[in-house]
Amino acid sequence: MKKIAMIGECMIELSGEPFGSMVQTYGGDTLNTATYLARVSNKQIQVHYVSALGTDQLSEGMLSAWRQDHIHTDFVLQDSTRQPGLYLIQLDKQGERTFLYWRNQSAARYLLQHIDYSKVLSALAQMEMIYLSGISLAILPENDRLKLVNQLIGLAQKGVKIAFDTNYRPSLWQSAEETRQIYSALLPYVDLALVTFDDEQALWKDATPQATIERLTQLGVKNSVVKVGKDGAIFSDVAKNSGKVTACEVKKVVDTTSAGDAFNAGFLNGYLQDKDFTTCCQQGNQLAAVVIQHKGAIISRSATPHFLTQFN
Repeated sequence: MKKIAMIGECMIELSGEPFGSMVQTYGGDTLNTATYLARVSNKQIQVHYVSALGTDQLSEGMLSAWRQDHIHTDFVLQDSTRQPGLYLIQLDKQGERTFLYWRNQSAARYLLQHIDYSKVLSALAQMEMIYLSGISLAILPENDRLKLVNQLIGLAQKGVKIAFDTNYRPSLWQSAEETRQIYSALLPYVDLALVTFDDEQALWKDATPQATIERLTQLGVKNSVVKVGKDGAIFSDVAKNSGKVTACEVKKVVDTTSAGDAFNAGFLNGYLQDKDFTTCCQQGNQLAAVVIQHKGAIISRSATPHFLTQFN
């Protein structure tokens, strides 16, 4: 069974009307992907989450929910002095979202400083793949960010595959130049880049999705997938195969909060089972299409489809 470790932060999510009724749940880009991957892989892939939480009731509740989704939580470290971060999500009539965050002192931000982190780092060497996002890096203190990049490079040199969603969020970085420097250090060691064209255009000024593919290839990325929203995705693999896979038609978009995260989960479900890139993109598009028809970053278990069983 393939094993993947997914590094990042999960926060408490509040959604609703300010000073009105609110719904409380949780979410975070890498945790969203971990959840959907664990749900649709039909236990063919062992999904581990790597993060830090507190010892409070909210943290314990999240851990319990993740385990119900068959996510392994042995690498979620608990910090009795800190709690999870928090974000508020607001939706417009088209299902697009805006966020407010409270995360500067979250437990996940200090993951690498936890007394037991060295044990997690040792375990990562036994993974088939490590998945992280630009947010996973951005939330860390500067020295820890550089340390994690160097650790990932070392693991890649030992044969562990690195999957990276750049997920560029300008507000989390001091400058675009800082972001480019960090990404440029890691990308030559990335086996699979799963990026969104809007982010790449904002950070690198790429003119087209194909220009993004070419830049990533020149940097040394072996396999690249560029998500282009309602237009689907384009890809280029290590064998120089390339293609475009159109998105699934969705009559009513309710919430796009974790569309890209769901795509990544569907894609990884195929990738880790050695499927071709066209099939992987189809799985990603299908899962994203279902997720955006529901509210929240993580839809209910009963609403998560089992249509990917045919690909397992």
